[in-house]
Amino acid sequence: MIGVISSAPAKVILFGEHFVVYGEPAIVLAIDRRSYAKVENRDDRRLFIHSSNLNLSGYYEDQVFRIQQGDYKEARLKFNPIKLAIDKVLSKYQDANIGLNVEINSTVPVAAGLGSSASVVAAVTAAVGAALKMNISKEDILRIAFEAEKVVHGTASGVDPAIATFGGALLFQTDTGFKPLEVKADIPLVIGDTGIQRSTRLQVAKVREAKEKYPQVFDPLTRCAQEIVMRAIDALKENDLDSLGELMNINHALLYGLGVSDESLEWLVTAARKAGALGAKLTGAGGGGCMIALAREEKLGAVSEAIQTRGGTPFIAKKTDEGVRIEQG
Repeated sequence: MIGVISSAPAKVILFGEHFVVYGEPAIVLAIDRRSYAKVENRDDRRLFIHSSNLNLSGYYEDQVFRIQQGDYKEARLKFNPIKLAIDKVLSKYQDANIGLNVEINSTVPVAAGLGSSASVVAAVTAAVGAALKMNISKEDILRIAFEAEKVVHGTASGVDPAIATFGGALLFQTDTGFKPLEVKADIPLVIGDTGIQRSTRLQVAKVREAKEKYPQVFDPLTRCAQEIVMRAIDALKENDLDSLGELMNINHALLYGLGVSDESLEWLVTAARKAGALGAKLTGAGGGGCMIALAREEKLGAVSEAIQTRGGTPFIAKKTDEGVRIEQG
């Protein structure tokens, strides 16, 4: 077995986060930031995992984890979903006790709402499968990544694994799954990272609490969220960026009302709008993490500068139609 390198994209949720957990649709876009996984065989039966961007490494032997670099608890937390995914691949292999080196290098900010964990797991799953010469389909990768995502987030919608696996733009709904959206136009985005890591699980629980406490308030909000997504689909088809921006602003207002925005996000959203963005909203779970701003090409620089001035780390993102893929091997 020779070394195999694979990669999978990050994502932004354009519309519908949080409400998607309760059956409403969401629009998700794969972006050109990727996580990379390199897999090689070992002479022993250890599973060695190293994350170069997190400065964590350790190995599993006889299901016992031993740390080599970084904090033990953090490494266990970050590596558990990866270990689960690898175990599921190996369960289909004739020799489940082989040893592997897994090297992870991600360009996706962690705990920022960009699907970092799903991107890593999809890349690792594909690399392990390819390295073992197994016929693992994208549907298999999605199922495995979804199981691993539940370890990370508790209540998981399946959005992140789906977009990491298939790329492009997807309309996602829990009861009907995902449907590719034809988006030929560029969707020029500036992503602003607050630099504040947050727990998706905590933010999802916060929304669940609001739903249970105020069901008669929450239910109309879900219908509003659904209508926003439906109108956004039309705007995407017609390349109507002005309407997309307005809908993003309304969607952000709903999320703010549910308590999942915070001061760090509000600074960046407001700054982006003042600098000429057509619309801006948080993306992902909220409570820190990232926001996105839609802007015409000539305004991308000004919006980026405004986000940076307010303490965010901006980068311009492009849509990518490629999901998980083998880079080498």
